[in-house]
Amino acid sequence: MTTPFPGGATLAEAQAFLQRYPDVQAIDIVLTDCHGIGRGKSIRRHELESLFTAGRGLPASMFAQDVAGDDVAGTGLVLEDGGGDLRCWPIAGTLGFLPATGRGLVLISMFNPDGSGFAAEPRHALLRQVKRAEALGFAPMGALEVEFYLVDRERDGNGRMQPARYPLTGRRSGNTNTMSVDELDEMSPFFDAVYEGAAALDLPLEALISEYACGQYELTIRYRDLMRAADDVILAKRLLRSTARRFGMEACFMAKPFGSMAGSGMHLHLSLADAGGSNLFADPTEGALSPLMLQAIAGVRGTIGETMAVLAPFQNSWRRFASVNYSPGNDAWGVENRTVAVRVPSGSGKTRHFEHRVAGVDANPYLVAAVTLGGALDGIAAGADPGPATLGNAYENAPSASLPRDWLGAIERLEGSDFARRVLGEPLHRGFVAIKKAEVMRMALEVSEAEWALYGFSV
Repeated sequence: MTTPFPGGATLAEAQAFLQRYPDVQAIDIVLTDCHGIGRGKSIRRHELESLFTAGRGLPASMFAQDVAGDDVAGTGLVLEDGGGDLRCWPIAGTLGFLPATGRGLVLISMFNPDGSGFAAEPRHALLRQVKRAEALGFAPMGALEVEFYLVDRERDGNGRMQPARYPLTGRRSGNTNTMSVDELDEMSPFFDAVYEGAAALDLPLEALISEYACGQYELTIRYRDLMRAADDVILAKRLLRSTARRFGMEACFMAKPFGSMAGSGMHLHLSLADAGGSNLFADPTEGALSPLMLQAIAGVRGTIGETMAVLAPFQNSWRRFASVNYSPGNDAWGVENRTVAVRVPSGSGKTRHFEHRVAGVDANPYLVAAVTLGGALDGIAAGADPGPATLGNAYENAPSASLPRDWLGAIERLEGSDFARRVLGEPLHRGFVAIKKAEVMRMALEVSEAEWALYGFSV
């Protein structure tokens, strides 16, 4: 069958996979929840074609779960509908083979009985903004960079997590080693396996660097249409996690796993093309920026404060802003300036785009892309002005009193935001806020070892 089912996939994709991988006996089907966590099932080989032709039932309450997988009643998605299933369908182009596991992998998406997208699923929020852009004659293009740590399963002498040993030498470095080629060489057996897996998943991974901390790395992914770019992040995280486990280490996507080291971001690069693929953000003349791009930047700047709970969704996310090393907790913009929230990179004027630098790697890529694109489109519709570009150090020159200062404040700003309600849709907006409030309470009841050390026997 060549006609696509909901999700855009065709039976031919499943049949081609089965023919190419005759020994694969299981396929992981992955639905991405509000946190960006993959939930689903592992199905057997003989079930794959029926997944593509009939879908697969999964509970809608999966979008009512907190990060620990517990239901949150305030979402309105737990037992209000009796706890029934909705059908999930494969997302076109995401079925592939994961060498680390020996299993297939396909992303799925949830739909209502009438074929419309389930409103509480983050991927559908992004899809609505993409369709909004397309109705205006814009084709959203983008890529997300993924920063992460590789950590050892063995803790240090103080019981703390520590950077992983290099698989080539067994050595463990204690140095920052920013952009060290030697460090990449010592970690090369792992990354060779990652690139092998990316090829099998048709995942266009590109440049790799050692980042601004011991054990921290960054992978870039090829620039392409924004929906696929967000899917790419979900696949990349699964690939990195699965491969790392086979090397005796873990891939860590916390925003700030080590308090004294750099945080991990997920920078979104975005532009708009026309129907023919030409970049509408391209410089109109040498030395001049596109008015359309500047309007988009203005729209994004105007919504950062309202969407910080999306960009920094967990308590740990806010630790990333405690250290200003390339983690902009502001709403400034600038040209070739890594201290601002929205950066215009240098390079060819034909490929001009902007980079949203606020989100942590722990954020849901569909939600980050949805609020960024939604803000950009609002800015274009209003003909908004981003104001003057920030020069120099934005941490000192562009204070952002308009931004929430902590996790709970960000959640409350999101709750009261008409923009967020419109872009996310009422069911997702209500559910996401309820989940985050429940997580605040969960963390408020946790007494840390640091509190015991500081207060336990001295106050």
